[in-house]
Amino acid sequence: MINKSIDTSASISDIIAERWSGVSFDPERNVSNEDLQSVLEAARWAPSCFGDQPWRYIVSNKATHAQGWQLIYDSLVEKNQAWCQHVPVLIAACHDTQFTMNDNPNKYGAYDTGAASVSLCLQARALGLMTHQMAGFSAELIREKFSIPPRFEPIAIIALGYQIAEDEIPEQFKERELAPRKRNALSDNFFLGAWKE
Repeated sequence: MINKSIDTSASISDIIAERWSGVSFDPERNVSNEDLQSVLEAARWAPSCFGDQPWRYIVSNKATHAQGWQLIYDSLVEKNQAWCQHVPVLIAACHDTQFTMNDNPNKYGAYDTGAASVSLCLQARALGLMTHQMAGFSAELIREKFSIPPRFEPIAIIALGYQIAEDEIPEQFKERELAPRKRNALSDNFFLGAWKE
């Protein structure tokens, strides 16, 4: 995987520093069942409000669940379809909008599912895999095609696979794939003791 070095203002874990969202996936490499189970297990152990675990993931490996993979792919906006055609595993992340213990509204479900998804992505990076989370998809189509009950909300699609070799990156994606990573300054988003405009 291409190493995009970043300039951090404090020391962070290598796995966090090395994780980034590429778009050039290797069409010749599938994700092993062992590695797939590993990234899902990492998500399973994420924290959640009351330990409710509101996340639900529809996991579709192109090699073993081609129909499910195609349904997720078809839900993507055209811009995402352009680079997702070679992604071996597509995952639809959904969250429960109610607590399982009492059916009360769970306004933290999306937050908790995001935490589980980050755990999935970091474990993937530890295994040498690449992930890319997307909001550019039709939640309505995912709901309809997979018969998702009303209380669950499709929230994101996650692409999972191996990055293609740097010299094989398609020309149309090269600039995007090789561009440096950027983030706001720490002080722009993190405030000590009081809100800051």
